[in-house]
Amino acid sequence: MASTEISSDEKYMREALRQAKKAYALGEVPIGCVVVENETGHIVGRGYNRRNTDKTTVSHAEITAIKKASKKLGDWRLEGCTIYITLEPCPMCAGAIVQARLDRCVFAAASDKAGCAGTVLNLLQQTGFNHQVEITRGILEPDATDLLQSFFKELRIKIRKEENT
Repeated sequence: MASTEISSDEKYMREALRQAKKAYALGEVPIGCVVVENETGHIVGRGYNRRNTDKTTVSHAEITAIKKASKKLGDWRLEGCTIYITLEPCPMCAGAIVQARLDRCVFAAASDKAGCAGTVLNLLQQTGFNHQVEITRGILEPDATDLLQSFFKELRIKIRKEENT
């Protein structure tokens, strides 16, 4: 991988981390995402986890970013775009990534419980589907992992305090 591609991946992953911090501020699991148009390098969609805030299962960072990118580009097909996510996509989001025809998925931290870009399953590269997505793993993984670990540590402390009152 060329060094310019790595620095570009890091640049966009930093924006995804900024989105994740918005989720953290809401008390949501800090997962963030951006969709980038490859040709222009413009971010065309942003999203962060809002499941509890919106009280809906589908308010994942990826779904929001894909919806915004599709609206901005005027097409549900996001060929020529890359999605950057702070945590490996779940089955729902991996399915949406394939359905949106994204060229590439870049994620920071692996998800041992629901990762569908190679950890638990690899839905992004299922040869039976009509589209496969290139995968890049581990971009700014320590940053994303630290954010997630801090969130869950604080959540456990909060729960213990509530149980003791």
